[in-house]
Amino acid sequence: MSSYKDSGVDIASATHAKQLMAAAVRSTHTPAVLAGMGAFGGCYSLAQALGSHTADAVLVASTDGVGTKTLIAGALGVYDTVGQDLVNHCINDILVQGARPLFFLDYIATAMLVPEQAAAIVAGVAHACRTAGCALLGGETAEMPDVYRDGAFDLAGTIVGLVTPEHMLPHPAAAGDALLALPSSGLHTNGYSLARRVLARLGYDARPDLLNGQTIGEALLAIHRSYLPHVEALWAADVPIRALAHITGGGLWDNLPRVLPEGLGAQIRRGTWPIPPICELIVQEGGIAEHEAFHALNMGLGMLVVVPQDSVTAALQTVPEARLVGEITGTPGVELMSTNHAQLG
Repeated sequence: MSSYKDSGVDIASATHAKQLMAAAVRSTHTPAVLAGMGAFGGCYSLAQALGSHTADAVLVASTDGVGTKTLIAGALGVYDTVGQDLVNHCINDILVQGARPLFFLDYIATAMLVPEQAAAIVAGVAHACRTAGCALLGGETAEMPDVYRDGAFDLAGTIVGLVTPEHMLPHPAAAGDALLALPSSGLHTNGYSLARRVLARLGYDARPDLLNGQTIGEALLAIHRSYLPHVEALWAADVPIRALAHITGGGLWDNLPRVLPEGLGAQIRRGTWPIPPICELIVQEGGIAEHEAFHALNMGLGMLVVVPQDSVTAALQTVPEARLVGEITGTPGVELMSTNHAQLG
């Protein structure tokens, strides 16, 4: 007699995993959550969350994953950080539209469910949600032995946020506007297929001099930053933000033009922001040309912020780690300007 467990799916393990996750998930809930974990569908009250300010509100949604960063997490047995990566990536994506997060749903898929591993991933998701004031409303844990290799897992999520029409971004930028950069913590959640290929021969336990005592694995698992606190600080200081660009897949070349009006471009000055050592290591070890590096990696430019020139001083005083890296131009495309610093690659 055959059973579901014989085919590779253990329902009891799934139930145990949900029990381990329950406290972390519920810790993100507010009175706006009407039905969460255990329900067939999560329910969230906009009226409860926002009072009377819902008539013209706009919901902003985004779905993403963490890519092959999961392979590094699995190889190192570190599972709580990728959940934070996932949430923070999604927060940044809707932040580009001016939205603050309301709730999040996650999806974990694996060949064989290990309850403690799944619970650690969800604990990371819940931690990032609590930090952002975002409810973890529900999710799915799927065991699919014929789809995924043994030991592998995939992680994705959906976020829903809210913005009022007058605060939606982008606002039209103009030639001469300043371009600020909020620094990244490392690769964030993009470029890992390249990183793994280039750094495989060194090993995740190696400590190259360039990493200042960190192992390659530690540097690669650095958590994707959320820029919500930085942007909220700028809003609170009445710094007029014209546009935000989250530098993710496609890097600088593909992401900045997405938020600029037709006909405009940008000039960015080399050497005006710190490049994470892990990015420098990948470029050096892989012999990667500069254009390709800025296409596959964020190169330290985690989020770009377009503000009027007369707001630069206020912006830098409000967010001291921000860097003035360039300006908007009347010529389409993004150009890296020459400085005294040598080109990469």
